[in-house]
Amino acid sequence: MIITKKIPFTKNEIEQLREEYDVYIKTVIDADQKICSAGCSLHVESEQLLLSQGSKQESLWGGGIDIVTKIIDFNSFINVRPTQNNTSNEIQSEEIRKEYEDLTRYFFKDLYE
Repeated sequence: MIITKKIPFTKNEIEQLREEYDVYIKTVIDADQKICSAGCSLHVESEQLLLSQGSKQESLWGGGIDIVTKIIDFNSFINVRPTQNNTSNEIQSEEIRKEYEDLTRYFFKDLYE
C-alpha cells in the first residue's frame, strides 16, 4: 500500500505501510514540496506517483526506514542522477541527506517519540 502525504503518518498508517516488507518502509520524498510517498514495492512507483502530481524530478529522493532500528537509509536507484552530481544509488550530498533525514523523522515522528 502506498500512502502519500504532506503531514506525518499516523501509527495506523505506519502499520499499513509495513505490509510490503514488514520491518522496512521504502520512501520517496519531494524535498521542495515536503511530500512523502511511502510503502512502495519499488521506489519508482512512488516516484511516478509524485511526478504525476506535479513534483519535479530533481526534488525527488529515495531511501527508507528500518522500523525496528529506526535507521534511515538513503539508497535508491532513483537517486542516480549524474546531472545533479549524484552518480550513486546513495544520496551523496550531505545537505540533501540531512534534509531527507529531517523530513523522514518528521513524517515518521511517531517512531521517534
